[in-house]
Amino acid sequence: MKATLSKNRMGSRGHPEESRAAILRAAVREFAENGIAGARTDAIARAAKVNKALLYYYYRDKEALYGAVLDQVFSKLKQRVFEVLDSNPSPREKILGYVGAYFDYIASNPLYPKLVQREMMRAGQRSRHLQHIVQDYFQPIYGRLSQVLRQGIEDGDFREVNPLHFIPSVIAMIVFYFSSVPVMKLVIKGNPLSPERVAERRAAVLDFVSAALFRQPEAARGGKN
Repeated sequence: MKATLSKNRMGSRGHPEESRAAILRAAVREFAENGIAGARTDAIARAAKVNKALLYYYYRDKEALYGAVLDQVFSKLKQRVFEVLDSNPSPREKILGYVGAYFDYIASNPLYPKLVQREMMRAGQRSRHLQHIVQDYFQPIYGRLSQVLRQGIEDGDFREVNPLHFIPSVIAMIVFYFSSVPVMKLVIKGNPLSPERVAERRAAVLDFVSAALFRQPEAARGGKN
């Protein structure tokens, strides 16, 4: 009995990191499934195995919790892709590394596209988070990717592309697959999130980006040596 009580009271003020992590995990699912308007903090607290008072101790209201969820989603994505973009490989390797890192991040967190899509849909109405997301996450990533694309074009390794169109197109190829899982299940008559399907999709996205951007496939370059 004591062990059960201890487990259920994991989210006490004596375990702040565990409590916050549990709350954020539960909040991601609740906000992704119901949006901020339909999300219920009591459901989040119950799923996180913390009491509602503790949830409000860490996050003053539902909007603050929602903002923390968005920050977690985008800060971790930024960290993952910047590890690639700040490394020393060629522009070609950076682009493929970025696409692979972005894909793997979404594949590991398939609820994120639905969550972000809901935020984009309400962005022009009541959202107070969009400016922060754009300034702190979208613009830095876009700026760094644009530099890589310009360098690859200047080196003669990339086709002439406009970052304003190319970058959103790459993101759409990655995100749409995961946000359309219910439809994909009907189309392919199987599980689009099975490891085999996800691996196939990852390879297809990398192949598509390579064909769209690179002037000369890596294999062809090697064949000339």
